Order: sequence, then structure tokens, then C-alpha cells
Amino acid sequence: MGVSTTARAGELADNLAFVRGRIAAACAAAGRDPAKITLIAVTKTFPASDVRLLAGLGIAEVGENRDQEAAPKAAECADLPLTWHFVGQLQTNKARAVAAYADVVQSVDRARLVSALSAGAVRAERTLRCLVQVSLDERPGGRGGAAPAEVPGLAGLIAGADGLELGGVMAVAPQGADPARAFERLARIAADLRAAHPEATAISAGMSGDLEQAVACGATHLRIGTALLGGRSAIVR
Repeated sequence: MGVSTTARAGELADNLAFVRGRIAAACAAAGRDPAKITLIAVTKTFPASDVRLLAGLGIAEVGENRDQEAAPKAAECADLPLTWHFVGQLQTNKARAVAAYADVVQSVDRARLVSALSAGAVRAERTLRCLVQVSLDERPGGRGGAAPAEVPGLAGLIAGADGLELGGVMAVAPQGADPARAFERLARIAADLRAAHPEATAISAGMSGDLEQAVACGATHLRIGTALLGGRSAIVR
């Protein structure tokens, strides 16, 4: 292990300890068990070597948001016991490719994508866990996702599709909005979904800047990038 790799490993270990401390404090404040929170390391723009270092530190869940970066990274790390989450906006024509390596797709926001992911999963002989991405933005052109009124229908399509299983919901707090209010709304949507689909227990909410509010509102999965890996100064080629 070279000096630079050793230094990077130490940096990631320190960052991970800090993030886990934040999660523990947020759970203590909310009366929740930190063991029930799944930390997803979002490694977009960072190399596969960072994924390996994080795996060595105990990270088991990795998130990516661009197929052209995620596919080769997942292939390079295929020997590691990782769960790969696709968390970015997904074009329908990329669904087959993503279904070949992702274990979870968190950004399902339309019926055509459900059909495409189902076809891809069946072709790859895999089962893909899917979350409905919910738009919490009152303004058009926000962070993406299905309107809250569309969630039950999309969830039903996922639950009934070959090769797919319904996992729950995902959302990003709207820019400039109070994340606590946004995540409270998501929690209500998630509760309604669980009433119809008890297996849909995942609530993916919270990133580096708002993980405390997400934990307070019942998030089960946190998508952490910058706080764990640092600023994204360059795109991986």
C-alpha cells in the first residue's frame, strides 16, 4: 500500500467515524437505534479504489448515479460483498444495463421505467429491489420524482412486475426548503404505502447536509457522499 493510498484510507476512516457519530447522535435525539439505519456511500466521481477502501472499513452499501460510471466500477469491485444502489435519474434506455449490476434502484419515477427495469431484470435473471422516488418539490423542474398522488399506482406496478420487488420510497429535500418539513411529508407518504404494501419498509432520505432531519423523520437509509468522500473536484474518466 503506497503512501497516498494509506493517507486516503486514513482520511476515509476519519470521515466515516465522524459520519457514524452524527448518525448516532441523531438517533439518540430521536430515540432510534443506529443499527436500524443503513449508510449508503455515494461514490460518484470517485474511483473504484475508494470503494475498496470503504469496503475494508465495513461499508457494504454503495450508491452511484450515472450508468457510464457505475457499470465499470461495479465490475471492477465484483469480488467485494457489496450492495449497489442506483440513486440517480435513470433514462429508460439505460434500464437494461443498470438491471445487470444494480441490486437496488432508488429512482423509479414512471411506469415506463418499471417496464424497462422488469425486462432488464428478467433478462439478467436477477431480482431488483425498487424504491419509488417521490417529488417533494412544489415547483416544476425540481429534483425529480413522481408526484405523491402517483406513488400508489407506481408501487402497485413495481409489486406486480416480474423480476422486481417493492422496497419503499426515496426523496431528495427540495433546494431552499426546510428538509424537516419535506421529510415529514415523505414519512406520511411512506406510512400510507406500507398500509397497502407492508414489505415496503425503506425510506431513503437524507444526505450529507440534512441527515439529522432525515433520521428524526424516520429515514431508514441515508445517502452520504461529500461528508464521507470529500468534495467532488473531478469526474472519474
